[in-house]
Amino acid sequence: MGRKDASTTKLPVDQYRKQIGKQDYKKTKPILRATKLKAEAKKTAVGIKEVGLVLAAILALLLAFYAFFYLRLSADADPDLDPNED
Repeated sequence: MGRKDASTTKLPVDQYRKQIGKQDYKKTKPILRATKLKAEAKKTAVGIKEVGLVLAAILALLLAFYAFFYLRLSADADPDLDPNED
């Protein structure tokens, strides 16, 4: 008999979920569809922060590449040529 009584009482969480479900059901389909699309677009949208980080990484890579070759080529200059020599 104890099991039958326990199954009839519902948890507050289940009651809350049922209440939320009723509220969503009252909304019309276009409103639900628009809300769903808006949430999906917000989730998949590329933010300004991500774009900035990618551009900063590319800029840092190009700067490192340039510095590497600048130092490499300036060290390979011919030491016999002196620009101050007459």
